[in-house]
Amino acid sequence: MSQPVDTAVSAVRTYIAQHRVAFLDDLTEWLRIPSVSAQPDHAPDVRRSADWLAAALKETGFPTAEVWPTPGAPAVYAEWPSADPGAPTVLVYGHHDVQPAAREDGWDSEPFEPVVRDGRLHARGAADDKGQVFFHTLGVRAHLAATGRTTPAVHLKLLIEGEEESGSPHFRALVEQHADRLTADAVIVSDTGMWSEDTPTVCTGMRGLAECEIRLYGPDQDVHSGSFGGAVPNPATAVARLVAALHDEHARVAIPGFYDGVVELTDRERELFAELPFDEDRWLRTARSHGTHGEAGYSTLERVWARPTAEVNGIGGGYQGPGSKTVIPSSAMVKLSFRLVAGQDPEHVREAVGAWVPGQLPDGIRHEITFSPATRPCLTPLDHPALRSVVRAMGRAFDAPVRFTREGGSGPAADLQDVLGAPVLFLGISVPSDGWHAPNEKVDLDLLLKGVETSAHLWGDLAEHWRPAP
Repeated sequence: MSQPVDTAVSAVRTYIAQHRVAFLDDLTEWLRIPSVSAQPDHAPDVRRSADWLAAALKETGFPTAEVWPTPGAPAVYAEWPSADPGAPTVLVYGHHDVQPAAREDGWDSEPFEPVVRDGRLHARGAADDKGQVFFHTLGVRAHLAATGRTTPAVHLKLLIEGEEESGSPHFRALVEQHADRLTADAVIVSDTGMWSEDTPTVCTGMRGLAECEIRLYGPDQDVHSGSFGGAVPNPATAVARLVAALHDEHARVAIPGFYDGVVELTDRERELFAELPFDEDRWLRTARSHGTHGEAGYSTLERVWARPTAEVNGIGGGYQGPGSKTVIPSSAMVKLSFRLVAGQDPEHVREAVGAWVPGQLPDGIRHEITFSPATRPCLTPLDHPALRSVVRAMGRAFDAPVRFTREGGSGPAADLQDVLGAPVLFLGISVPSDGWHAPNEKVDLDLLLKGVETSAHLWGDLAEHWRPAP
């Protein structure tokens, strides 16, 4: 017995097929702009990229599309209100700046001259993040065409950053400055990916990040290890003991108070992670590593996605040149990063680290701790109605069950969650082989159009199934 035809899906796919060539032509034009935010010489290109996107959004139908300046690179804001005043307000986040790229880095073609090979579009920014931003333009038009609407089913806003690849130094201030215009019931982040081409997934959270540098000082200058060794404290030894004390024998972080507030994995979440086709040997090859290690009682995916960590990013002190130099060094240092999960407060972690360090040091060792700006973790509950809409929309587009992942890294999405008080959801179609930040970055065109289709289904589903409390 044949399955009933989903007329909405059919209408969306027909519209996308009819406009595929023009969509890809426009994306190719945008990808030609080398909007490398990390390189000052490309500042005019980043501005040109923002201007290009604002004009494209106007052409798409957004009645408001503006370039917002920052002390660094500009962002783009767009808004398209729904005719339904009670509809949810949704803010889409992405970025239009890209990583540096040059042919001599190992590219098979010019990184800013897009080329299609074997159904994949190769160019810097194809996946990270211009392709995933741009699929929303065709997605909203397909949504309107399939439903006969003249405005989206939701109040739709876009905020497309220009400094994400440079660490988003001005992003939070930008969000705070424009918080009244950015207010939203939910944030959709399209700067992420899926498990694989044949396993569509939705990310439900990202870890936060706190970083610090600890400097230890002993003698006022390097001194002779024969004349003074064993009688004065050695900063290099002290930093080694400090690092060794970071974890207990079960690889748990040993700083008192570090785990305060941690939202533990539920049994259902652990079951969902276990359903993913995870090949640990293959993962180890990707990690260029020879064995797994981490907190006892958790799987590899659980450790990466849902557990907090303390990592040594760099350590040094004393003589590092050829041969020997028998001294007690005057100073030593260590750089630490802490990945944080839902429920942890970066400020509390900073205070815990600051209180812990002095107790690990011998008399005669002075210390300084410098913290970098922190990023909060974000997590969307599995039963949130907006997340359910994302899953349904992706399932219709891919004609497949949608599974769940998290992201071990950190990003500026948490700033939107903090300032706007809105849940953050993730909608991305990129896959690990797309080579973000690497030579020959690409996006699979079929997957890119599945992103378009998901976007087209999402707005109507949100309006139908979710009415946020006023």
